[in-house]
Amino acid sequence: MSNITKKDLVEKISDTTGLTQVDTKIVVESLLEAVSKSLQEGRNIEIRGFGRFKIKERRARSARNPRTNEHIQVQAGFKPVFEASKELRKRVNDNYWKRNPASESSSPPAG
Repeated sequence: MSNITKKDLVEKISDTTGLTQVDTKIVVESLLEAVSKSLQEGRNIEIRGFGRFKIKERRARSARNPRTNEHIQVQAGFKPVFEASKELRKRVNDNYWKRNPASESSSPPAG
């Protein structure tokens, strides 16, 4: 399985909507910019049937550099998180089992 890039998304959306790739790229980049700005402002974004983007606070903690074994203090901060909706999780899981019927007896992939 390979990753899909922004360019791939633009091509797929352009083919589906009939918009030019230039116009579609503007729309996709505008959406991503709006999501980024909202998260920077501390606001969550909920897209029903897809999922929710939100900010999660990270506490300060002690960590260890695995190469040097040096203990360091990591500062508190924030990180963006995406939580998939029930509908999206169901669609992904249903499609996985259709593509991999032999895997039904084994456990699904971690992640």
